[in-house]
Amino acid sequence: MSPNIPVLPVNIPKTEGVFTKWLGEKLLRLSGWQIKGNFPNEKKLILAVAPHTSNWDFVIGVIVKLALGVKLNFLGKDSIFIWPFKIWLKALGGIAIDRKSAHGVVGQMVEKFAKQEQLILVIAPEGTRSKVIEWKSGFLHIAKQGKIPVLPVQFDFINKQVVFYQPRLITAEISAELRHFKQIFNKDCAKNPQYF
Repeated sequence: MSPNIPVLPVNIPKTEGVFTKWLGEKLLRLSGWQIKGNFPNEKKLILAVAPHTSNWDFVIGVIVKLALGVKLNFLGKDSIFIWPFKIWLKALGGIAIDRKSAHGVVGQMVEKFAKQEQLILVIAPEGTRSKVIEWKSGFLHIAKQGKIPVLPVQFDFINKQVVFYQPRLITAEISAELRHFKQIFNKDCAKNPQYF
C-alpha cells in the first residue's frame, strides 16, 4: 500500500476491483498527485468538490476514486444516460436525475439517500467549470434534509494534492452554510483560477 493512499474506514462503501485499485494507485503515483486527509467513518456522505474549473478535475477525481477503491456517485441529467453512454456512466457511479420531476433534484436525492444503506454523492457546488457568482445550494439542502454530513474536498493543482477536510453537518441557515463552504476553498490552487 502506498503511504499517500489512506485506508478507507469500515463504513465507507468500497469497490471490489483489485485491478482497478492497482491501476488507480499506479496512475496516482505516475501523475505525482497525493491524497491528504481521510474519509470519515460514515455510510452516507456528500463530497463538495471545488474548485471545479477544468475537465482535469474529473480525470484526477476518477484516478483518486480508483486508487482509494471507494464507490462514489455523481448526478447527471437523465438525457445523457442514453445508450451506449448509459452503461459507462452507471458503472462510474452516475445517477440519472429528472430535472422536471415534481420532487425536484433535492427531493429525489433525499429519497435516494433514505432508501440506500450506503451512498457517497460527489457534487461540484459551482455547478459548472465556468466562473459563477453564486454557487448552487442544492447539495446543502440535500444534506440538511437528509441529515447527511458534507465533506469538503479540494483539488490543489499547485501542490498536486486532493485534500479531504473535516466533515460538517448542516444545521445553520443555508446561506450561512454556503458562505462557510466558500471560505474553505482556495482559488489559487485551481487548474484555471480565473474561473473560480
